[in-house]
Amino acid sequence: MRIILPGVLRELADGLSELVVPVGGESALLRTILDAAVVTRPQLGARIRDETGALRRHVNVFVDGQDIRRSGGLDVVVGPDAVVHILPSVAGG
Repeated sequence: MRIILPGVLRELADGLSELVVPVGGESALLRTILDAAVVTRPQLGARIRDETGALRRHVNVFVDGQDIRRSGGLDVVVGPDAVVHILPSVAGG
């Protein structure tokens, strides 16, 4: 299972643009996958989710191109070959 990070989050992931999270060839909840991905990167986890574990409002997550807010949120089931994109909203003008 792969998590793709934009440039703004890479500094919190040791400069990596992609995190590989082993799921043992099975499906898992997105919540569980994110927990595993940030266990050694707490600052990254804090940028993605708030202190209650909910996805931050300004963060968009897509699993295989599908917005998770429309398909089950953090409890969406993610297959072992899925690709997750984490995209913070960009503000400005």
